[in-house]
Amino acid sequence: MLKHYKPWPEKLKTRYKELGCWEDKTFGQMLSDRASIYGDRTAIVDHQSRVTYKELDKYVNQLASGFQRIGLSREDRVVVQLPNTLDFVVVIFALFRLGAIPVFSLLSHRDSEIRYFCEFSEAKAYIIPGDGYGYDFEQLAKTIQTDVTSVDTIIVADEDGGDFYSLNDLYENETALPDIKADDVAFFQLSGGSTGLPKMIARTHNEYMYSLRMSADVCQLDETSVYLAVLPAAHNYPLSSPGVLGTMYAGGKVVLSSGASPDEAFPLIEQERVTITAIVPPLALIWLEAVPTRHYDLSSLRVLQVGGSKLSAEAAKKVTPVFGCTLQQVYGMAEGLVNYTRLNDSDDVIIQTQGKSMSVYDDIRVVDEEDNEVAQGEIGELLTRGPYTIRGYYKAEEHNEKAFTADGYYRTGDLVRVSEDGYITVIDRVKDQINRAGEKIAAEEVENYLLAHPAVRDVAIVAMPDKWLGEKSCAFVISRDQDLKETDLIAFLRTEGLADYKMPDRIEWMANFPKTAIGKVNKKELRRLIEVKLNEHNMAKK
Repeated sequence: MLKHYKPWPEKLKTRYKELGCWEDKTFGQMLSDRASIYGDRTAIVDHQSRVTYKELDKYVNQLASGFQRIGLSREDRVVVQLPNTLDFVVVIFALFRLGAIPVFSLLSHRDSEIRYFCEFSEAKAYIIPGDGYGYDFEQLAKTIQTDVTSVDTIIVADEDGGDFYSLNDLYENETALPDIKADDVAFFQLSGGSTGLPKMIARTHNEYMYSLRMSADVCQLDETSVYLAVLPAAHNYPLSSPGVLGTMYAGGKVVLSSGASPDEAFPLIEQERVTITAIVPPLALIWLEAVPTRHYDLSSLRVLQVGGSKLSAEAAKKVTPVFGCTLQQVYGMAEGLVNYTRLNDSDDVIIQTQGKSMSVYDDIRVVDEEDNEVAQGEIGELLTRGPYTIRGYYKAEEHNEKAFTADGYYRTGDLVRVSEDGYITVIDRVKDQINRAGEKIAAEEVENYLLAHPAVRDVAIVAMPDKWLGEKSCAFVISRDQDLKETDLIAFLRTEGLADYKMPDRIEWMANFPKTAIGKVNKKELRRLIEVKLNEHNMAKK
């Protein structure tokens, strides 16, 4: 048993298996099954490779054998930092087959994050990309190997490994591999928290397989589906909602893009006849503006998923007219719960809500600050538990006491409203709520008002400290019109009937927003920026 991992209670494991949620199959077994059913169908396409399910299954066995030869074994943690390439897919499935545990990191992570991942997980190996990604990963790997005593193996996804193992040299004749159990930990994901370093999330084969199986079902995937991954595939959303793994579960084709810009994604949609892809709201705004100026055939696209953060209603209304496909809003978290609008939902539901949970076995509560359930339709914090929502973070007992209730509910930190038929509308993050002299302001509400102004391209509202009121609101605005003034926006909000206390106390103009690694607007950084500006102003007055 993996040290420091708190396994699922036996009672729950038995219940979810009896209900048919958990099928006792590992990811390695899933790939073998798909290879036998869809052997000659294309499984993965990247910028230079195209492999079938049968070929993929063979490559995975060969690489797992090579990993085993160099000393990797069951429960060894392996930090995987690879871009959207075939290598990423082969590597993680080879580790699954071996029972080693990938720790998913993003290409944008640097020394502080990678060092933390390696130290905290006690990683034995670290797998990095080769040249061509704008950063010296080999130098980082040398530093990590010197400083982190547990890391004794570095593997480079390049023809020449230099001082390290070359991934290409590790493919060898298949050897016997260990027997892996579906209740074993399959991998570590990272939490999407906005403060501090990410928490680690241990996911088992059984629970995660159920998540992607339900996602593939709700998204109506089958062997004809073509999924385009433009977001980093190591992230939970493009990995399993339904993502790379959900598409493979359905026997479809996965297309891996090295970037998410329209000039990278649109040609792939045309060439590979992509049927579904997933983006985040800031990217949705860019794609919406790009469609009229590009001349690619996007007619194969049936579903455009938008998630990661809330899509404004104003932007949501434009998706179907511009792309000619169905918008599917996705609201989920690496800790478990995933919600989708359904493909046959009404326009109003698709535009105004973030969907409903994908499993009838998801338990959802909406509570006030005292953990009392609020009335139907009232705003409160979302708590959840279920067959694919974790019961605690890895090696974080003290934090788990705050993040989970005594009866196993995960505190999402999201303020939501749930309709009678289970559809969720995300109002804001609990910690992002602005408390202006006791008046609570949901930033999302004011953002939607501002986005309705034709000269506003994007907006993000955050709290800024105030000596007298506690907090004030600051609106960071990306404008389409350089002549737009703060007075214009305030006048517009007044004509829209917005309450005075909800009016932005300050407006800052920006060309672009800072983003998190997955592409969300980084509100933590925006709060830091305005605090620095306020401090500088106060110092200048002294």
